[in-house]
Amino acid sequence: MTTLLIAVALILALLPLLMAAVNLWHQPVLRDRALDGSLVSVLIPARDEAANIENCVRAALASTGVAVEVVVIDDGSRDGTAAIVERLAAEDPRLRLLRAPPLPPGWTGKVHACARLGEAARGTHLLFIDADVRLLPHAAGAMAAHAQQHGIALVTGVPRQEIGTLGEALTVPVINLLLQGYLPGGGRAFTAHPSLAAACGQLILIDRHAYTDAGGHAAVRGVLHDGLALARRLRTQGHRTEVVDGATLASCRMYRNFREAWRGFLKNAREGMATPSGLPVWTVLLFGGHVLPWLLLPAPGAAVALVASYAFRSLVTWRGREPSWTIPLHPAAILVALAIQWTALIRAAMGRKEGWKGRAYSASNEA
Repeated sequence: MTTLLIAVALILALLPLLMAAVNLWHQPVLRDRALDGSLVSVLIPARDEAANIENCVRAALASTGVAVEVVVIDDGSRDGTAAIVERLAAEDPRLRLLRAPPLPPGWTGKVHACARLGEAARGTHLLFIDADVRLLPHAAGAMAAHAQQHGIALVTGVPRQEIGTLGEALTVPVINLLLQGYLPGGGRAFTAHPSLAAACGQLILIDRHAYTDAGGHAAVRGVLHDGLALARRLRTQGHRTEVVDGATLASCRMYRNFREAWRGFLKNAREGMATPSGLPVWTVLLFGGHVLPWLLLPAPGAAVALVASYAFRSLVTWRGREPSWTIPLHPAAILVALAIQWTALIRAAMGRKEGWKGRAYSASNEA
């Protein structure tokens, strides 16, 4: 029995390592490029983002290589978000502030705000970013140029994740681990099937015509994972989408502690792994490849599986430019990820709603 478990653990540890190696080898790294005749609309939905919005806006306005406008929509903030944007807009005419109307039935908050931003944008390309994202100067131009040169409707990437606490280290790195180690093709454009699409809602550039053709955010109004839903929608409509190296384009500090991270990932889990049919499979894949080897020590085969597991984690961490001190926490991060997913599934079965910034969302994703 132990021999069988060691074989299973070794296979489950090697598979993501091999897939990540292939995915990362082929993942595009975008360079600084000038793009004439285009306007990138940097679109920022903001709700209670007084701590983030100024740095986010200033970074977007510092874009080079392409003309930009920056549009922020204040989505019912209860802090000083709007006042900060108004002050910055007085300094730079490229910046506009919108006020979100009341949230209609059937919409989630961020998706509704993004839909209004899309309507107000004037650009040839729409770059949706979260308020905690900091664009590097070349990002907007490089993403638009890549889209134009390769005929890609949606270009996205996971920004370099800034991690400062133990709670973040136990949660945030799983984003890249799942994308690179468990999605064939890693979201590249050649994987044309909608089921193989991927996107990070923190950083998404969409060609204006493709966005309109696919129905924009109105076509995915009830979801929480708007990036993934848009990517799948675009592929269904015959458009190409691609995940590129986002760590060279932007940075992001998603959460500040374990409580924030737990609530944030719990909110989105029902549109990810936390389904009755999918989560048992994910549990076998993740637990078997990254936790089981520890339980099988000191068997020699278990040690090999453990090396493969940590090699996978190290590779993804290095390419994502995440802190190396998070690597030893790898098995604990896997256990926390599974705990979040199982909690979400159980809460959904009980009809519990997940709250975020004063709004509650049910398992059916209706606001």
